[in-house]
Amino acid sequence: MKKELTFGVIVGNRGFFPSHLILKGRETILSILEQHGIKTVALGLEDTKNGGISTIDDATRCAKLFRANRDEIDGILVTLPNFGDEKAVSDAIRLSELNVPVLVHAFDDDMTRMTSLDRRDSFCGKLSLCNNLNQYGIPFTLTELHTVNPEEESFQKDLQNFAAVCRIVKGLRYVRVGALGARPTNFNTVRYSEKLLERSGIAVDTLDLSEAFGRASRLKDDDPALVAKLEEIKEYTRTSGVPNLSLQRMARLGAVIDQWMETNQLTITALQCWTSMEQYYGITPCTLMSMMSNKLMPSACETDVTGVLSMYALSLASGEPSALLDWNNNYGQDRIKAVFFHCSNLPAAFFEQKPTMGYSEIFAGDVGQENAYGTLSGRIKSGAFTYCRLSTNDFDGSIQAYMGEAEFTNDPMSTFGGYGVAEVPRLQELMKFVCRSNFEHHVAANISKVADPLEEAFVRYLKWSVYRHN
Repeated sequence: MKKELTFGVIVGNRGFFPSHLILKGRETILSILEQHGIKTVALGLEDTKNGGISTIDDATRCAKLFRANRDEIDGILVTLPNFGDEKAVSDAIRLSELNVPVLVHAFDDDMTRMTSLDRRDSFCGKLSLCNNLNQYGIPFTLTELHTVNPEEESFQKDLQNFAAVCRIVKGLRYVRVGALGARPTNFNTVRYSEKLLERSGIAVDTLDLSEAFGRASRLKDDDPALVAKLEEIKEYTRTSGVPNLSLQRMARLGAVIDQWMETNQLTITALQCWTSMEQYYGITPCTLMSMMSNKLMPSACETDVTGVLSMYALSLASGEPSALLDWNNNYGQDRIKAVFFHCSNLPAAFFEQKPTMGYSEIFAGDVGQENAYGTLSGRIKSGAFTYCRLSTNDFDGSIQAYMGEAEFTNDPMSTFGGYGVAEVPRLQELMKFVCRSNFEHHVAANISKVADPLEEAFVRYLKWSVYRHN
C-alpha cells in the first residue's frame, strides 16, 4: 500500500500574461493531483494575484505557508502556465527551508492560439527557472517532455515517478533499522559502515541474539502477543508437518521482534541466521522475515543492513513487497539468464501460490532437521522486476548502488527453497561490474518497474553514486 502524499504547489506567474492562463492552469494541476489522491498545500486565489507567485512578497507568503505545513509536505510541484517569475519561485522554495524533491512542470503552447491573448512562453520560462534553481543549489526533477499538458499520459507517468521519488527520499532519510544479532563471521560480504548511513539520516539500532532468545523464553504460554503471532503464522503459510515446538519457538521470537520494533520505532530489520539461530534457538527465522517483508516492513537475513535498505527503497517506490535474493546459479548455457535463490524468506507476494513452510535442506545436515524448520518453499512468479543493491563504500566514504530491470521467466527449473529464473540483459557485463565494484552477493528485487524513480532519488536528492544497468 502506497503512502498518501502531500505536495506543496507553486504556480509561477508573470503578471503581464493573461489571467485566464494561470487561473485555468492552476485549476487543472490541482484537479490532476486530486485525481491521483495527492493532497496539496497551495496559496489561495485570495492570497496573491490569481494564486500565483510573481514577487518577493508572494514568495514570502508561500514560504510561510509551506513552513507551517512542513511535517506534511513530501515534495514540491512547480507548474508554469505562463513564463513565470523564475526568481520569485526560487525564493519561495529557498525561504520555505523544505529539503524535499521538486518537480518542474511547464504547460504546452497551442500552435493555433499564439497571439498575445493566449501564448504562454512556458517553454522558455522553464529554462530560466531551472537556471535559477541551479544557482540556488536546489535539486529538481524534470518531466519527460520539456513542456506537456497535465492531462497527457506522459505527465501522468511523470507524476507517478515523482511520487515514488518523494516516498523513497523521505522514507530513507529518516528510517530506523533494527540489526538483530551479529554478522555471521564468514559473511564479510555484508560488512557496512553505520557512520556513512548515519550521515544520510539512516539510524541503526542493535539487539544481541541472546537478549532476543531470553525475552522469547520468558513469554508465558497465554501471552496475547504470542497467541496472536502463532495464529498469524498459521494463516500466512501452510504449516502441515511442521512440529508444534518449532511453531511455538517461531511465534515467541516473532512476538519479541514486534515488541522490539515498536519500542524502538524501527521500520525494517536485518536478522542473524546462519547458523546461530538454528543451533541455539532451534528454528530458521525465514517465515518471520517473509511476513514482515510482505507487510512492507522488509527484513533481511545475515544481518545484511544495506541489503534490507535496498529492499525498503524498492518497496517505497512501488508500494509492493521486496525480497532479498542470491545471484545464485547460471541457467545452463543461456548466458543472459540466471537462477535467483534463497532458503527462503521471500514474501508471499513473490510466489506463484501460497508458500509452504518446511525445513532448510542446507542447514538440516549440520544442525538437524528438527532445528531447521521455518523456510518457505516455492517458485517466484513470472513478470517484470527491478533489482537494486545499496552498499557503503568505506574506501571513498560514499554510499553506492546499482540497479536495473529484468524479467522473471517460466523457464523449466526444479530445486528447493525459494527460487526463480530471470532474464537479465547483458548479464555477463553486469556480473563483471558487481565483481569489480565491491558489491555483495545479495540483491534486492521487487516485482515492478521502478528503476527510473529509484535512480532519480538516489542520484538527485540523496547524492549517492549509482550504476544503472540498461
